Amino acid sequence: MSRPAALPDPSHPLLQRCSFPAPGARATLAVSGGADSSALALLAVAHGLDATLVHVDHGLRPDSAREADVVARLAERLCCGFRSETVRVEPGPNLEARAREARYGVLPPDVMTAHTADDQAETMVLQLLRGAALTGLAGMRPGVRRPLLALRRGDTVALCEQSGVEVVRDPMNDDRRFTRVRVRHEVLPLLSNVAQRDVIDLFGRQAALWRDDDELLEALADALDPTDARALAGAPVALARRALRRWLADPTPPSAAEIERVLQVARGERLACELEGGRRITRSHQRLRIEASSIQG
Repeated sequence: MSRPAALPDPSHPLLQRCSFPAPGARATLAVSGGADSSALALLAVAHGLDATLVHVDHGLRPDSAREADVVARLAERLCCGFRSETVRVEPGPNLEARAREARYGVLPPDVMTAHTADDQAETMVLQLLRGAALTGLAGMRPGVRRPLLALRRGDTVALCEQSGVEVVRDPMNDDRRFTRVRVRHEVLPLLSNVAQRDVIDLFGRQAALWRDDDELLEALADALDPTDARALAGAPVALARRALRRWLADPTPPSAAEIERVLQVARGERLACELEGGRRITRSHQRLRIEASSIQG
């Protein structure tokens, strides 16, 4: 029987910065065995949650099954539930994105993850590099699904060391073939050096400001009918874009270029336009309509 892990005290300063639900709530935690997710498990149990740890093996490394054993031992020490899921992700392009999609495919929708403030900053830089709009630049939303978002990566490492918890070191976290890893090890340290300050905290504050702006614009755009050509043409373009993006998001989100073409249709600058997914936007009697495209792929 493994010895019990040294839990943080319920008054531990880190717990005061977490956004856990009320003690006693059931929670499923995504735990890879790394310091961040192991700290998530420690803090969740210290807070009094009825936690189940779930490890997802992507099959990307020969010893990946051993990591599930590490998480299983942690669950035993914390008197938590445990289960292991296995997915298959083939090597190749977009490996990180495909692994993330496969992982979330076997996790429940309300799973808690161990994203920290450092992850938030990395995500915001990546969104900027992808040309994301304000919603993407605002980063990950805080809340019970990401209870550690106000913590730093150094906090989680120190907590695991203090608690005597074995952690897994994922070599992919140092593999600079991945854009996120380069942002972590090259871009953010360079920005901190240039700014002569810790930009991780700066990104966190900026994300909060952008989220407030984004929520206001979303509320305003909610009152705009995206099928009303006259209303779209007369609305502030930022609201018109948002209303159209929400209307046209299924099956795939429209690109910025597609949104601009639809706005041209609303203004009467063109008769119709084509969208991805075999769709066509037309205008008749000042109403926009989605039709099947006449262009065959």
